[in-house]
Amino acid sequence: MKKTIFLLAAFCLLLAGCGETTANDFDLERGVVTLNNGIEMPILGIGTFRLSNEQAENSVYWALRDGYRLIDTARIYGNEQGVGRGIQRAIDEGLVTREEIFVTTKMWTDDYDNGAEAIDRSLERLGLDYIDLMILHHSQPRNDVAAYQAMEQAVEDGKLRSIGLSNYYTPEDFDRLVNATTITPALMQNETHPYHQSTGMKDHLSQYGTVMESWFPLGGRGNTQTLFNDETISAIATAHGKTSAQVILRWHLQAGNIAIPGSSNEDHIQENFEIFDFELSEEEMAQMTALDKNERFAGY
Repeated sequence: MKKTIFLLAAFCLLLAGCGETTANDFDLERGVVTLNNGIEMPILGIGTFRLSNEQAENSVYWALRDGYRLIDTARIYGNEQGVGRGIQRAIDEGLVTREEIFVTTKMWTDDYDNGAEAIDRSLERLGLDYIDLMILHHSQPRNDVAAYQAMEQAVEDGKLRSIGLSNYYTPEDFDRLVNATTITPALMQNETHPYHQSTGMKDHLSQYGTVMESWFPLGGRGNTQTLFNDETISAIATAHGKTSAQVILRWHLQAGNIAIPGSSNEDHIQENFEIFDFELSEEEMAQMTALDKNERFAGY
């Protein structure tokens, strides 16, 4: 493999002045994980899929106020400007500093032939000098390698700190891109939840130190009640005096998945963050693992 420790160390020093690279140990007390480039990333964030600019601004602001430090958006969501306004609002009020926030956005497939321009436009819409993590939104073998190489150049230029992938669902597809590029993806963002636990891909990613991040961590719009009403999940929630949503999110973190539940509801945003004051037992984690059906809710 051409992804040597020397390359990783070089990029680590370039980006963060860090020491040795460590692999994916979730720190549940501090709420962070160390990526394969040595950069720390929060393990619980706010997602903004299907939110308008106004909704995204409010959701991001509320989330930062409540303690979140991870924000997830994408060019195709059409709300990067709103996300940027929510971030700036929180900074202006002294709730956070830019350095405390981890911002993720994604390059859409239509932009793969002009990756450098797509990166600059996302920076402009977000109103940021750098993006903590940029992800290719979907596998597209025709030109995703060129798009990823544009992100690699942006890392060197200081515009991006980390880069990754989304919606690559087979080891072969992941390896195709990895073997044609230089920087190992720090993160894979796929649909992952109790009914689709992505265990095969997670096992494959472990050799690269690539962490799994869950979109639709609660099942996604239209499917949350299916998970919330699952008898196993409901029983565990009752035992802890928590909601089903909180149990599912806690399971994600203990299972080694970064989770980014999306919401435009102020109360739900706060509720989703209140998962660091309890722990699922080994038996409860085993019960959750047994729910896996390898069943996706989305078709993209």
